[in-house]
Amino acid sequence: MDADCDPTGPGDPARLVEGYRPGDFLLAGPEHTVLASGAQAVVAETDPDELAAQVTKQLVDTRAPLAVGALPFAGQAHVVIPTAARRAGTVHPYRTTTPTWGSTASSWVEEPPADGYARAVAAAVSALRADDGLRKVVLARTLRLGFDEPVDVARLLPGLAAANPLGYTFATPLPDGGTLVGATPELLLSRSGTQVVSNPLAGSLPRGGDPAADRAAAAALLASAKDQAEHRLVVEAVVEALRPFCRSLYVPAGPSLVSTPTIWHLSTRVVGELADPDVSSLRLAAALHPTPAVCGTPPAAARAAIAELEPFDRGFYSGVVGWCTPSGDGEWVVALRCAEVSGNAMRLFAGAGIMPASRPEAELAETSAKFRTLLQALGL
Repeated sequence: MDADCDPTGPGDPARLVEGYRPGDFLLAGPEHTVLASGAQAVVAETDPDELAAQVTKQLVDTRAPLAVGALPFAGQAHVVIPTAARRAGTVHPYRTTTPTWGSTASSWVEEPPADGYARAVAAAVSALRADDGLRKVVLARTLRLGFDEPVDVARLLPGLAAANPLGYTFATPLPDGGTLVGATPELLLSRSGTQVVSNPLAGSLPRGGDPAADRAAAAALLASAKDQAEHRLVVEAVVEALRPFCRSLYVPAGPSLVSTPTIWHLSTRVVGELADPDVSSLRLAAALHPTPAVCGTPPAAARAAIAELEPFDRGFYSGVVGWCTPSGDGEWVVALRCAEVSGNAMRLFAGAGIMPASRPEAELAETSAKFRTLLQALGL
């Protein structure tokens, strides 16, 4: 085990972000910055209990300070026991002098195209209004970009971190050899000792182009009955998933507003006290995933609608990215505002929560705004 693997060591968070190399894991957020490399072992499991048990066993057997990795939207997790890892505090406030990688895209393909996505949203709205048990469904679309040179993730990450001071910038290796890279605003779950925190986001509007329009967009979101209803569904699901693990839960009476550079979100911070201190953050994250913020509700009906209306496999988009220590502490975020990177290609993802009152043109505008997190980092 590398000498720099002490997770409590006094690492420089900016150096960790700028020290990323292809194949590494990075998660840099408001509280922690983690950089890990190499793989002593990989745990690929679908059952939450078995996943958590195997990861804990590997951490004990290898004496590694933490495990890192990702859970897909559906299917086998990809959790790595690294050979070297460092953890530091928040990287923010962060300014980078590293030139951001940017290149003109030689190809640009939407899947589905804008009109196809609008039709899918309209079909989902019809199903929701038919009162067949479906209450919400999240529909995503993708944007495939091709470049004349390999995508340089190491030069993308500093710019993403600097542009998203309230979010979580990440890069995690994927089983197929690619990389999932992004800057998500959403904390699925963190655990420190017996305290757990989940911060679901649901209900969104693009930000305005000037201060007056931006204030109007924020006020409109807070007043939106459709978005408030969408948000309540997610908070209720998070609370119900955490309740069996917690002896107490604090849930605010209503949501607050948080923003990224391109989107306003409704946000609720749920705080709990664990009944069993041996339950790891990974096990809790697996219990929460996927929330209605990325899937819909009820889950089985929402998954069926997604399978019917989305013409692609999500892979690790809308999954979970994070880390966990042998004691169970850790931090897991929702894989949003992200792209799969492989060689000269990037596949960006963006989704929107569809409710009975949704309008296809509004959901299309929301996904377009969400694409801009990465497009702006690319200078596109």
